[in-house]
Amino acid sequence: MELQNIKKMRMALGLTQHQFAKSAGVSQSLIAKIESERVDPTYSKVKKIEEALQFLSSKKETNLGEVMTKKIITANPSDKAAEIIKIMSSKNISQVPVVEGDNVIGLISESSALEHAERLKQAMAVEIMGEAPPIVAITTNIAVVSNLLKHYPIVLVKKKGVLAGIITKSDLLRKAFA
Repeated sequence: MELQNIKKMRMALGLTQHQFAKSAGVSQSLIAKIESERVDPTYSKVKKIEEALQFLSSKKETNLGEVMTKKIITANPSDKAAEIIKIMSSKNISQVPVVEGDNVIGLISESSALEHAERLKQAMAVEIMGEAPPIVAITTNIAVVSNLLKHYPIVLVKKKGVLAGIITKSDLLRKAFA
């Protein structure tokens, strides 16, 4: 850890010198002196400060459970495509995962429905679905999910091997501006 970065890190966490010093178990004056580069602290003090920064940073991070939509609408491979499109329209959603047992095997999206528009009335889900979206563990870092959403319309979340939620770009944006 670079001592000259302490102020930036503290500010990013939205903490005053006093609040940060209390969390680190050091005096506020020591934090002020370190930030103004007027003192070279002992190793043990640096260690306390570093541990506090790591703890506070991890504590502030949003977990997937706070962002994801827990009510997931899914389709079976043999479901009629037209029925799935009606559900998507009535629920105002743009994609539905296709599941077989415990496995996600594909995704029906507005795009995949448009690609097969001429045969939606007689097609089954398996015939119009696209590639399955990525699935992450509930403990996955939010930055990883954010990067995945740059390439996929949704990311599914599993908890203990069971589908627990779905995250879309709008879920992340809603959380960012909440």
